[in-house]
Amino acid sequence: MDKLLIKGGNSLAGTVEISGAKNAALPELCAALLTADSVTLENVPALQDVATMLKLIRNMGVQAERSQARPSTVTLNAGALSSPEAPYELVKTMRASVLALGPLLARFGEATVSLPGGCAIGSRPVDQHIKGMQAMGAEIVVEHGYMIARLPAGQKRLKGASITTDMVTVTGTENFLMAATLAEGETILENAAQEPEIGDLAEMLIKMGARIEGHGTRRIRIQGVERLHGCTHQVVADRIEAGTFLCAVAATGGDVVLKAGRADHLDAVIDKLREAGAVITAGDGFIRIQASGRMKAQSFRTTEYPGFPTDMQAQFMALNAIAQGASAVTETIFENRFMHVNEMVRLGAKIQIEGKVAVMEGVEKLSGATVMATDLRASASLVIAGLVAQGETMVDRIYHLDRGYDQMEAKLRGIGADIERVRS
Repeated sequence: MDKLLIKGGNSLAGTVEISGAKNAALPELCAALLTADSVTLENVPALQDVATMLKLIRNMGVQAERSQARPSTVTLNAGALSSPEAPYELVKTMRASVLALGPLLARFGEATVSLPGGCAIGSRPVDQHIKGMQAMGAEIVVEHGYMIARLPAGQKRLKGASITTDMVTVTGTENFLMAATLAEGETILENAAQEPEIGDLAEMLIKMGARIEGHGTRRIRIQGVERLHGCTHQVVADRIEAGTFLCAVAATGGDVVLKAGRADHLDAVIDKLREAGAVITAGDGFIRIQASGRMKAQSFRTTEYPGFPTDMQAQFMALNAIAQGASAVTETIFENRFMHVNEMVRLGAKIQIEGKVAVMEGVEKLSGATVMATDLRASASLVIAGLVAQGETMVDRIYHLDRGYDQMEAKLRGIGADIERVRS
């Protein structure tokens, strides 16, 4: 397995191009299953999860090709889809595979989807997905590790319904949104997730002919149509990648411009960084961060968008580890999302876990060591910690990092970091 070797101590300066969002690209690749026409997605990041999703839909019979001239452009055509199935072998590493359920059921009236895998950060059950599809008239059973869904005999389309989930679920909202576009009648999603990636998916579906209102709010209304057509759509910039680089600069010090960064998608993170002492300015298509000296430690609580994102918790904790003062970080979304803490302690961080709360005391310096990544965002936090640690830090098991960050080490090297990939 590849590793990252980091020699800490360099401040960061220059410009970084923020890639398309993983969490938008994955559902949008699945949205191409809703039509027999060609769909073109631009700004698709080169990530392992994206490669897995492309392999999955190709296995169904979808034509999916990256442009040789512009590798971030992918053209898909599901006109000859032959197998509405997502097998375990292709989805065991990626939870987003569940997003094939809604489009397949809506267009073909059947779907067989393996129960998904992904990062081991806690329980992420699919029961909300099943309940929502059942509300729309689908018959679903779970057998031998698969969700087997079909429409009742004689029923040609899903039925519009009012769906209220027990908790806010991003993938659930996306699945229902896609399924409802081809359902008969009106579907209303209550307690819907509000993440920017959902708004981006809705905008893509509208380009395909869907009738959607209220995306970006807790209540989304969809009027089903008989068919959708193709479109060209640009994937929104990755707010979590942008937030990760902002935390890296705040920790190391420096002056960096994030091209394509969307500050309006990162309000909660940017507010905390400003309170910590970073100077952040933003405009159309850029975010600039300037930081010098030790930041001030910040307490925060993760919650659904537009609150502080759980996907930024570990990265901000890396900043808190070397900031001035004490902080308390409360994780409310996933029960196992403090797995990076033991590895940060190996680098010299002072952290105690008390249930859902990590209590931290900032230290003046960290010391390089060999650490092991446990999940996607934990990987990023250890990279940030390595950038400020004295001496060498080796981050092992970075295949997690490759699932969600497009050429992270190359981008960091471009702004002054001493970091290299050690290939096995």
